[in-house]
Amino acid sequence: MLATAERGLGLNLDILETNVINLVIIIGVLIYFGRSFLGNTLSERRSSIEDAISDAEKQKKDAAAALADAQQKLAQAQAEAEKIRAKAEENANVARESILAASAKDVERMKASAVQDLNSERERAIAQLRQQVVALAMERVESQLKSQLDESAQHTLVDRSIERVGAR
Repeated sequence: MLATAERGLGLNLDILETNVINLVIIIGVLIYFGRSFLGNTLSERRSSIEDAISDAEKQKKDAAAALADAQQKLAQAQAEAEKIRAKAEENANVARESILAASAKDVERMKASAVQDLNSERERAIAQLRQQVVALAMERVESQLKSQLDESAQHTLVDRSIERVGAR
């Protein structure tokens, strides 16, 4: 060390002792030659970031437009669904009224048919009862005639009947 101090200012070529100078030289070379490389890299990076930002903004606008369109379509679909529901309720009410009217007509027809069947059954029963009453009356008259009329009375009755028929 003493030898170097006596020499004064000189160039020390010892690598270990001259690290500061080496670093300055290396940094200078890097700045001189790396400036364009680093500038280009940073410029490319900046343009890719700007492109990514503009793409993200465009996608945001597209997504907002798609959302607005989807919301409009949803509102239209809901309005259409409401129209369909209202129409279905109206059709159901019309069908219900039609079914009720048809049912009322069927009930009236069934009542009329039942009344007609009841009347015809009553008439048939009355006719049957009349026939039975006539048959019983005829049986009684025949039995009374046989028991009360003797042969001479029968002849007299027949003769009178013939005279009446002849007089007419």
